[in-house]
Amino acid sequence: MRRAMRPVLFALVALGAFWLLVAWLQPRMAFFPWRGIQETPSSAGIGYRDLKIPTADGQLLHGWWLEHRTPRAQVIYWHGNGGNLSLWLDVLVDIHRRGFSVLAVDYRGYGASTGKPSEQGLYRDAQAVTEFADKELRRPGPRMIYWGRSLGCAVASFAAARYKPDAVILESPFADVRTLFSGNPLMLALNLFATYRFPTAKHLEGYQGPLLVLHGDADTIIPFAAGRKAFERAASQQKTFVALKGADHNDLHADHPAYWKAIEEFLSR
Repeated sequence: MRRAMRPVLFALVALGAFWLLVAWLQPRMAFFPWRGIQETPSSAGIGYRDLKIPTADGQLLHGWWLEHRTPRAQVIYWHGNGGNLSLWLDVLVDIHRRGFSVLAVDYRGYGASTGKPSEQGLYRDAQAVTEFADKELRRPGPRMIYWGRSLGCAVASFAAARYKPDAVILESPFADVRTLFSGNPLMLALNLFATYRFPTAKHLEGYQGPLLVLHGDADTIIPFAAGRKAFERAASQQKTFVALKGADHNDLHADHPAYWKAIEEFLSR
């Protein structure tokens, strides 16, 4: 009996060890935060409010409110999985200069925000930020746009399914974690033990409003097909997909001739 049980016990111990390894690895593979603040909108000559937004589970998120005097719309921007607000400053400044008020917040564990990042933690951050924006920052008249990039698409779509903005813009999304690794058997095996899902496509099933998805067709980080799949599963009947020809994941999409053209056409509709 003991001999017969040894392989079973060994397998259980191996599975337990593998699960612990995946639990340790997944936040390190999903999040690449920079701590602190290296640069602010002041360096670009833009006035802003420095914000501290509390979450329901006791974290304090650091954010910037770049208010435009005559905004075309109000934007809540969720950045990608790397860096902090300082790294994304050029993007935020570009959006603001084109006539938008912009709220951008570092996820927990990023920049000057407290805590450690996790998938469920980012969703709690999204809840805190959207509720704060509605109560403290939203002005009558300008429409509200949720704007996400890369990992931020999962956060923006989560918020959109619950708080119903006037429009959603997603750059380089993925349907879920599994679609990121569809061609990698090892990563698919690891994903069986992972708890992170980031189901952007599932979130988009709960959003019916206008949706614009932009994705570089030469993206080497998030496969173009993963972005297309997220778009196809979206429930919205007012959705538009734009392929940025030749653009890789970390290219500055604002320099792509189709980037702002697509956004302007979307907003005009």
